[in-house]
Amino acid sequence: MAKETGLIVQQSLDALLQDMDFLPHLKGLDREQAFRSLGAILSTPNHIHKSYLRIVLDSGNVVRVPAFRIQHNDTLGPYKGGIRFHESVNEDEVTNLATLMTLKNALHEVPFGGAKGGIIINPRDYSVRELYMICKKYVQYFSDVLGPDKDIPAPDMGSGEREMDWMMAEFKNIHPGQPYRGSFTGKSVVNGGSLGRREATGKGVYFTMRYMLHDFLHNQSSWLGSETSRDNRYLQTALGLAERPLKLAVQGFGNVGSVAALEAYQCKLLQNKIVAVSDRNHTLYNEDGLDVPALVDFVAAHGGDLPVSADQLGEAGIKAELLDREAVLTMDVDVLILAALEDQIHVANADQVRARLIVEGANAPVTGDADRILDDKGVIIIPDILANAGGVIVSYFEWLQGRETQFYSEEEVFRQLVDKMQHTMKSLLPAFFGGSHSLRTYGYKHAVHKLSATLYRLGKLY
Repeated sequence: MAKETGLIVQQSLDALLQDMDFLPHLKGLDREQAFRSLGAILSTPNHIHKSYLRIVLDSGNVVRVPAFRIQHNDTLGPYKGGIRFHESVNEDEVTNLATLMTLKNALHEVPFGGAKGGIIINPRDYSVRELYMICKKYVQYFSDVLGPDKDIPAPDMGSGEREMDWMMAEFKNIHPGQPYRGSFTGKSVVNGGSLGRREATGKGVYFTMRYMLHDFLHNQSSWLGSETSRDNRYLQTALGLAERPLKLAVQGFGNVGSVAALEAYQCKLLQNKIVAVSDRNHTLYNEDGLDVPALVDFVAAHGGDLPVSADQLGEAGIKAELLDREAVLTMDVDVLILAALEDQIHVANADQVRARLIVEGANAPVTGDADRILDDKGVIIIPDILANAGGVIVSYFEWLQGRETQFYSEEEVFRQLVDKMQHTMKSLLPAFFGGSHSLRTYGYKHAVHKLSATLYRLGKLY
């Protein structure tokens, strides 16, 4: 998806170049030069930091663990982005994720730039002490480029509040007497973390779907009857979904997928039925609907895994069929929430996808070729930079709370999260349902517009 991200950014710039209401003072060759500069700035990261972390294992053996911190753009504020612990981490992936963070923060008007980190490990293969040493060494190796006003990491796949606590403690050791609470977000509450941070991404993922199908459509009755909107194929899909009970499938049952599934299960505004969920082992399916709270409890008690056998299902009192883990992607459902890894829907399986609405809880779970196939079929995709921004939004609240040493209640955190995401949805959906382009296209154009205007005002284009 990295090339596709760059392509959509360039397409957004091309559209803005032709829009003379945008930066009207720039004309002729000056305008062309400025937009070439924008293309160069937004298509490349500011800094690529990489190293090998020297770790002494419990066995006494020494290993060198590859690690990255890539800082894409800080036009809007300090760099911000998670640290991914996964064996698939590579420089291209981390660079693309850093770019997506820049766009995500611009879209939601969060005053951060975009960055991303990665460590090439499977955390399940390491002891607690070994993981602690990996976290310490990561901060030691990259301490010069991190900090509450420079670059603020957060959890990502394979990491969580425990790892952020360890990393903040090491940052404090390296920089005695300096502010440290805002150096990392996603920490435990006892160490200055925000209430609601763990659930924020999953809640935001479900909220974008609920807002589109319920709040927005129910409050736009006069506009929806207009000639422009009547012929919009995306609108017809959304109206069809809003008028019937919904069958949902969720790929990935970690922090994002499990919370989104629970939000859907508990929602009273839409008639949701979660018929399938999956993890790295299996898909669980029940056409009458799964007992999501029971699954959440089981996962919490079993190291993060869903039941893997009929015996475990029976012990948990959960009725479900065990299917192949890929089965969740092609089931006959209305909504598919993708909350696992990138590139899950691709050119080889996109034609088999039957969902009419896809919500990207993960980063880049749909490849560029698959995106075009699904768009031709009239499938609505709520893109990652819109749907999964709950984590960085609440990270911003955590950063603020650390600086002010005043802490919000969980209710206040979720209220502000909803307000922020609702504001973004209101700015995009009228154009989407009244136009002819995908929601991803409108989201990118909005983000690029914000970044371009700011770069111009800062004098960065000459």
